[in-house]
Amino acid sequence: MLAGRERLRKGGSWTARAQKTKGEARRRPGGCSAAAPPRPPEAVYDAPYTRALGENLAIVAIIPARYAATRLPGKPLSQIHGRTMIERVHERASAARRVDRVLVATDDDRVAEAVRAFGGEAVLTSPLHATGTDRLAEVARSIDAEIVINVQGDEPMLDPAGIDAVAEALVSEPGLEIATLSLPLRSLDEMLAPSVVKVVTDASGRALYFSRSPIPHVRQGAGADLRAAAAAAVARGLARKHVGLYGYRREALLRFAALPIAPLEEAEGLEQLRALAAGMRIRVVPLDGEAGVAVDTPEDLERVRALLASEKGTSV
Repeated sequence: MLAGRERLRKGGSWTARAQKTKGEARRRPGGCSAAAPPRPPEAVYDAPYTRALGENLAIVAIIPARYAATRLPGKPLSQIHGRTMIERVHERASAARRVDRVLVATDDDRVAEAVRAFGGEAVLTSPLHATGTDRLAEVARSIDAEIVINVQGDEPMLDPAGIDAVAEALVSEPGLEIATLSLPLRSLDEMLAPSVVKVVTDASGRALYFSRSPIPHVRQGAGADLRAAAAAAVARGLARKHVGLYGYRREALLRFAALPIAPLEEAEGLEQLRALAAGMRIRVVPLDGEAGVAVDTPEDLERVRALLASEKGTSV
């Protein structure tokens, strides 16, 4: 997952404007997925879908869950008020109206066993994957799905409405390859922070560029400095921050995972720039609200525990 990914938090009044997206940084030369070992016999790929009769598209949410997180080892199994993080993420993803099936893709038997213990479906994947996208693609090759939603496994406060918004964008536009999300950027500090990824789009909502730099740059004369230009972009409502939840058409996901690293991707440390460099279309669905909290560190975990305790009236 890339640094600075924004998260959806339940309770933040998320609303799609039109109805009808660490620790695994890519490092391999060429960017192709590492060869995966034979599928473990206990992996389940053929469970029935739950979509209503008459639906034409199978939509599957896949939650990549790597056990050996650098800053928080065993992160998927972290306890949050008596339940594991992966169970809470799975519950939120399962609440999305557009999703037919939810899978957890993991490289560790302990995570798979925990998922099956609460009634979820787990798939064991190769431990050699450099990114969550590679893990996603391995599973996508083996399931009957036309749309695949990448749900980050460290977001226990995810709002299902974001998943539905991404899925709806792909359903309503058959030629669309990838969809993701954005939020208003209202803080100058966020606009200037490299950890917050900014996005600009064309009039139809198609992504033009993602950057850690403050974009767009509002030119206010020869004497204007970068901070003033960034402040002007925020004041005019031109600044948007990217939310790292992605939906893919299956064929687009497999193509994307096989592409070599692009120079802009390497420079910015943003995987989605590989797709833009290859000419793939990314629709950015605008949402309103505030970003939620993802868990990258022990401090993040304590913050999420406190927030959920406040919502439920429990003690931390």
